[in-house]
Amino acid sequence: MHGVRRGALADWGALHLEEDLGASPGAAAVGYSLFALAMTIGRLSGTALLEWLGRTRTVLVGGSTAAAGMLLGALAPTLWAALLGYAVTGLGLANLFPVAIERAGALAGPSGVATASTLGYGGMLLGPPAIGFMADWFSLPAALTSVAVLAAVATVIGFATRRVSTD
Repeated sequence: MHGVRRGALADWGALHLEEDLGASPGAAAVGYSLFALAMTIGRLSGTALLEWLGRTRTVLVGGSTAAAGMLLGALAPTLWAALLGYAVTGLGLANLFPVAIERAGALAGPSGVATASTLGYGGMLLGPPAIGFMADWFSLPAALTSVAVLAAVATVIGFATRRVSTD
């Protein structure tokens, strides 16, 4: 999930804003910047969020927020709504990867961490081409909704693995 969302927004998000919503190149570049800024804010406040909500609720709220944000970012009829969606997606996804790595370690030890990291970073290589193929078959907005689906799947997996959590 980690690599797919970052690659999707870095590689395809600006193109969506420019081609589908008529944004200028500069305005289109703001989309990924907002996503990255929101993710940075989310990560920097992640410890406090984890202490307040616990790991399971952080994953459930974060995944749901990311799914809703990416749906908005992909399907919004206006540039401003799409930019808001990208920012919401960044906030929602900010703490999913760190919690997923922690859970993988709790479930399978060091090999679980290695597997989860490999899958997460492998998404950076496979996610953008997959979205490109889907965009070619359907449309770019429809392809970007796959990120929302993956965030929803991460939410379900987070709920299913809650027993290994310490919260």
